[in-house]
Amino acid sequence: MSASAQHRTGRLLTGAAVSLAVVLSACSSDSGSSDSDGRDGSESGAASASADSGPFDSRSEESSAPGAGSPEVVATGLEAPWSIAFHGQSMLVSERDSGRILEVSAGGDVREVGRIDDASASGEAGLHGLAVDDDSLYAFFAAGTENRIVQFDLLGEAGDLSLGEEETILDGLPTANFHNGGRLAFGPDEMLYATLGDTGDRDSAQDEEELSGKILRMTPDGEVPKDNPFGDSLVFSMGHRNPQGIGWDDEGTMYASEFGQDTWDELNVIEAGGNYGWPEVEGVTDGGGAGDAGGGDGDFIDPVQQWSPDEASPSGLAVTDDSIFIAGLRGERLHQVPLNDLKSSTELWTGEHGRLRDAVEAPDGSLLVLTNDTDGRGDPDPDDDQLLRFTP
Repeated sequence: MSASAQHRTGRLLTGAAVSLAVVLSACSSDSGSSDSDGRDGSESGAASASADSGPFDSRSEESSAPGAGSPEVVATGLEAPWSIAFHGQSMLVSERDSGRILEVSAGGDVREVGRIDDASASGEAGLHGLAVDDDSLYAFFAAGTENRIVQFDLLGEAGDLSLGEEETILDGLPTANFHNGGRLAFGPDEMLYATLGDTGDRDSAQDEEELSGKILRMTPDGEVPKDNPFGDSLVFSMGHRNPQGIGWDDEGTMYASEFGQDTWDELNVIEAGGNYGWPEVEGVTDGGGAGDAGGGDGDFIDPVQQWSPDEASPSGLAVTDDSIFIAGLRGERLHQVPLNDLKSSTELWTGEHGRLRDAVEAPDGSLLVLTNDTDGRGDPDPDDDQLLRFTP
């Protein structure tokens, strides 16, 4: 399906329409990575984890992971990893430059599930976000002159997963060597959300007819839901520079992270159809309070919080029962933002584990974090990159 076809028939959204708020963490040009060679081959013998037992068992009373001060190293030797998704108790990890999708067992065994040969690794572009819906895996990647979203059936059991035939659900998305966005996630409304940066075309973020500089919302088949805010368009919100993380709390509020330019990385609460200002605004607008639809003529919604890019450059995020955890690349830290006070935050791991690309909550409530020192901008140790786990 071509993204250039702006007049499509949306499928009926089942359930009530959802008013969503998005927290955007604006990020600097440090958003992605440069050269990082992918590994060839795979490691076999991944430990088999049952679908209803094991370290990530959602029925466990509490996580067995250590605290944030001494996180568990689950896996090592990952190269430019970008996204984590769960299928039952199995973790699936994408590698940006190699195009590989890896299965990581709870015991840390790593094996290749499949490889997207069409993924084009160049600058910050390559294989990006993963999302799982029942027994389907969705992937976002750059393919030559376009970004593309595809779907695979997940076959086999934990420890021996494989991919079915690739089905393209959305193609023709703008791409560039930078500002590709690339995060995928299913919302509580069972719709698929994708982030797309401005791909170097700053003005496109303010153009409702363009898909770049937007957060997109679609059915699992890539169609336009009938209740999208801009009519027969995939656009859910606009005015974004390079959003790279999305998640929802228990009340259905949506949060996202985003790279700013040179001044401010932002934390925003965003409504469906909202405009977050890029490139007209970076950070809180003059005359607008944090979190207000403020500034000037009131067209833009202000961040509830902002950081300088050297303190953040946020990518993926996880939403737990009481906090948002935002992974920072240039900032080399996790920002923990309490859900009951979005204007405050604390910092974890500053400078301790290098660049951080993604954070995901496991079924048992522990937090999984990907380091990103092999992306061409970090200073990797011999065991990098790593998948870390701790109990918040």
